[in-house]
Amino acid sequence: MKQIICLLSAAMIALCAVSCEKFLDSSSPSAFNAETIFSNYDFAEGQYFSALQSLGETNSYRGRYLSWIGLNSDIEWYNTYKPTDEKYQIAGYSMRPNNGQLNVGNGPFAKMYESIERLNLCISGIRTYGKPEENADMNYLLSEALTMRAMVYYDLVRAWGDVPARFEPTSSSTIYKAKDSRDIIFKQLLSDLELAIPNLPWPGTDQRTSRTDRVNKMFAQGLYARIALMASGYAIRPDDDMVGTGDLGTVRLSSDPELQKSVLYPKALDYLRDAIGSGKASLEDYEAMWKKQSDLDNLKAGPGYETLYVIPFSDGRGRWNWTFAVRSEGSKYGGGATVKRGGDAGPVPTMWFRYDPKDVRRDITCVNWRWNEKNEKDLPGIQRWYFGKYRFEWMTKKPYTGGNDDGVKPVVLRYADILLMAAEMANELDALDEAKGYLLKVRSRAFKGNVQMAEDYVNAISSKEAMFNAIVDERALEFCGEMTRKFDLIRWNLLKVKMDETIAEMKELRSLSGRFAGINGLDGDVYYQADGDELTIWGFTGETTKPKGVWEKKTGYITKVVSDTGTDTGLYDDLVEHGLYTGDPIQHMYWPIFNDSITNSQGALKNDYGY
Repeated sequence: MKQIICLLSAAMIALCAVSCEKFLDSSSPSAFNAETIFSNYDFAEGQYFSALQSLGETNSYRGRYLSWIGLNSDIEWYNTYKPTDEKYQIAGYSMRPNNGQLNVGNGPFAKMYESIERLNLCISGIRTYGKPEENADMNYLLSEALTMRAMVYYDLVRAWGDVPARFEPTSSSTIYKAKDSRDIIFKQLLSDLELAIPNLPWPGTDQRTSRTDRVNKMFAQGLYARIALMASGYAIRPDDDMVGTGDLGTVRLSSDPELQKSVLYPKALDYLRDAIGSGKASLEDYEAMWKKQSDLDNLKAGPGYETLYVIPFSDGRGRWNWTFAVRSEGSKYGGGATVKRGGDAGPVPTMWFRYDPKDVRRDITCVNWRWNEKNEKDLPGIQRWYFGKYRFEWMTKKPYTGGNDDGVKPVVLRYADILLMAAEMANELDALDEAKGYLLKVRSRAFKGNVQMAEDYVNAISSKEAMFNAIVDERALEFCGEMTRKFDLIRWNLLKVKMDETIAEMKELRSLSGRFAGINGLDGDVYYQADGDELTIWGFTGETTKPKGVWEKKTGYITKVVSDTGTDTGLYDDLVEHGLYTGDPIQHMYWPIFNDSITNSQGALKNDYGY
């Protein structure tokens, strides 16, 4: 990607969160004017890249938004319970507007609006000076900017619900803006994507779309479907005409007739059908796909590849493995003896048990071991499971050597989601057989070598309700660790319901009751044996005889949970009781707008939802 450059006046790069004095500072870093920039493709592309730069900064997507937005859910959690820990408060739905991790002037809210402002300038400039109707390259760049603006707004709504709608470059008269109904934003984004999709090449059919850090048609189609699902789904909403007044809100569907499933799903499903029928992406081997993710090798797009778009971090930027990889306690894989990295969050302790033993996703997704300072694997205990999709030892092309950046480019959308969104929409539109076909593709990949089991499972689905429940389950199994689950649960109105089911399940695991009754080993000694990159654990699945050979022993796997300071038999109990939430996940499914942004808005912004 070309070096990111910003050619426009600082007076044009304005946010709702900056001061008026800063906005009115007319000093210009460039002698170029807008016509010069946006009549030249290279200059215009540089302006577009400046919008991406905003996403990679320390407190933007890199270190704050991506690290916390998806936590907690019924399958993923920040696996430390400390009521005073501001990181736990974010994940546990007990955060306040003064949270020290996010209440910063250059935090994600401000940086995302900075990106939107730069995209607005790009979109306006190309339309005014770029002649996109005559110039195919400019037409692509305009469509790419429209799609990227839709992605950033989708992420804003995921975090904050109703936010200011800014679709034109900011002026001195619009710098301070109140929140708008998210319905206004949804309709604009869907309209923009309808304009963009016809003008974007398929993955792999253009030099730019051969890379997953540039926008392609299938990503835009999938983003349209994601926005349609969110817009037509449940969420906490202020009463109509009460946005930004401090309204507590209620969980409900939109009252806008244009945002109902019956209106949005047919068009969204047509886009997904077009994507699937194109043959321009496909499911990859599950383990091979995730190895490429950690090895900075997920930039190839097109037929034969699954990833459709990644966050375009440079190879020396981003904190994905740093945050979410299998834990390294001073191993060579995690940067050396003085570096402890990864494992800040992981699957809930019961997640591994939800998979069928023949499901290849289980041991790739849920890992119950970590690397120690001797470069050996050991068991941390029942409370610590890690996302096995992300591993330092898989970073071979550019090994992780320590520091806060690893260069891993998080996946935004992959082909499996295209299939499962299509299954959900087809089912809702009473096309059960079509929905089963999409589900079977995902399920068959998961049961590699045991495809008949996948076929038997899907063939047994005989009703719309059963298909919906199967999709709810399948999305958990397929996307655990990818931080999409929380938002699925919100739109299904199942957030607290499913988290409470997980809490009950974790209590059963603790007491070895219910589905965990009779699992030999969990209440006593668990044995494990390392063989290269693989670790075999005895005691999880009802074994009745002690293992033979040389095995390490973990005494009291559940009853003696080891904390960082020694043996603490109450640690897992605390996690079960409080780990998923201490605040109300319904009332606080969205983040508050933080005090810094509230203050700098000069009274324009106000929190809803009881904040």
